[in-house]
Amino acid sequence: EPLGQYTAKTFLWVMLGLLITFGTALACRMSYFTIYALVSVPYLHLLALVATMILSFTMARRIERMRVSTAVLFSVLFGFTLSIYLFVYEIESVIWSFLLTGLYFGALSAYGFLTRRDMSNLRPFLFFGLLFLIAFGLLSMFIPGLAMFDRVACLFGIAVFLAYTAYDTQKIKAFYQYYASYPDMLAKASIFSALQLYLDFLNLFLYLLRFLGNRRR
Repeated sequence: EPLGQYTAKTFLWVMLGLLITFGTALACRMSYFTIYALVSVPYLHLLALVATMILSFTMARRIERMRVSTAVLFSVLFGFTLSIYLFVYEIESVIWSFLLTGLYFGALSAYGFLTRRDMSNLRPFLFFGLLFLIAFGLLSMFIPGLAMFDRVACLFGIAVFLAYTAYDTQKIKAFYQYYASYPDMLAKASIFSALQLYLDFLNLFLYLLRFLGNRRR
């Protein structure tokens, strides 16, 4: 299949994952008492976010064993994480952050696909940026004083996942060229690329929401 069709199929996987995640989040959000009990646990939203980021990190080397069911389970897990944020923040903030995420994600995806610049040299910086965000999230649960730096960390997280969006979009073409002679691996590579972009979208959304959003009183 041509590159354009392959790329479109990859982004359709992204959309499917987002639909599953937001559907799960809304279903959990409607269970008011369950979410209220969960939110009452200190730092649960940070713990859930760190857990999903760690899972995304560990899946980076699992392309040979990637399955659709694995991606679906991951989408459901992130939907649970997102439901906590839907409870914490006002709906107007959620909608505004989602629209901004869509705008930024679309722009950086287009840049990553169209640019001739090789972005593979960004990999070490993105890797350590992700490690920093995970470490900061974990330390914030044990060192209350770090809360004053949360907005700075959110800005850094926004920058990291904007860069990841362009980087992962460019990797679609790299996977396509590398696995062109192996249809089965090419299909798995499409799911893997979709999962990475799906994570970029949702992490970008969560950091934008934390930076711009108003909490419920």
